[in-house]
Amino acid sequence: MATIDDVARRAGVSPSTVSYAMSGKRPISPATRARIDEAVRELGFTPHAGARALATARTMVIGLFVQFLASEFSPAMLQYVLPIADTAREAGYDILMVTDQDGPTALRRIADSNRVDGVILLNVAHAAPRVAVLRSVRQPGAMVGLPRDTSGVDVFDLSFEEGARLLVDHLHELGHRTIVLVTPQTHVFERGGAYAWRFRDAALERASSYGIRVFSFPGETQQPATDAQLGRILDETGEASAWIVHNDATIAALPAVLHARGMRVPDDLSVVGIYSDDFGRMFSLPYTAVETHPDTLGRAAVQALVQRMLDPDGAGAVATSFVSPTLTDRGSTTRASARR
Repeated sequence: MATIDDVARRAGVSPSTVSYAMSGKRPISPATRARIDEAVRELGFTPHAGARALATARTMVIGLFVQFLASEFSPAMLQYVLPIADTAREAGYDILMVTDQDGPTALRRIADSNRVDGVILLNVAHAAPRVAVLRSVRQPGAMVGLPRDTSGVDVFDLSFEEGARLLVDHLHELGHRTIVLVTPQTHVFERGGAYAWRFRDAALERASSYGIRVFSFPGETQQPATDAQLGRILDETGEASAWIVHNDATIAALPAVLHARGMRVPDDLSVVGIYSDDFGRMFSLPYTAVETHPDTLGRAAVQALVQRMLDPDGAGAVATSFVSPTLTDRGSTTRASARR
């Protein structure tokens, strides 16, 4: 493993000069810094984290606070973790992922111990206590998910309302007049998962404007309850010509349930959903869907946070940013009059 002395010899400078270049404690000429940077890259040198933290008062660590809930589908949440980790690494930061269910206490503990330079929250509830704590700590923060109060923190989220309208418009254009809407589980609404009611309410409002009848069901998230519920919905809503699914566990289970019943998409039923391309590939989903862009959201949150950590005064005012959804047509819908 390369040492600071190895870097100094390769760059033709003293070890103290390399240390000053790493810590920023003294000015270094651009030519000298370039030689040191090149030596670091060639040797694969990594400064000792503890020494770097003492020298710079920075840990080069971002705290990522995630809550994995039984009422939600964990593989969907993991889609956000990888782009966040990748973007942080590209910026020179490590990730400390915290999954403590007592979110406010964990956030306060980590922030007060100065183990991180900044904080990202995932799975943000409408009135999440973690958000109030984040505003009170010294480290800057960002979040993926829309809380009720967005002040003081950069917020990034998908425009779920726009996504719902895209899907209803798509089915309306194909002549569907009776549809099923499967939403997240009831507990998601109760805990304040605003994305759930933002999508549901926008879908119901748009459908009502077109005179479309909607059967709405909060979906299950665990087997065998998911398969059993799908069977009941199919039995109870046989007149529905199309489904909109906003529930990751449900959409992942639907192909097998329809196949077991001998039902073909789109000949017997048109199906649309809302999930990421990566999630669709993971579960081999063949459905037309709104892309949720977890990679775009995760990267944007890290980039905004890094800017605030490096240049608090130049980062500008905090902002709430919505990513516009995109519809990918995979041929899982057809005109209502073409069924059977």
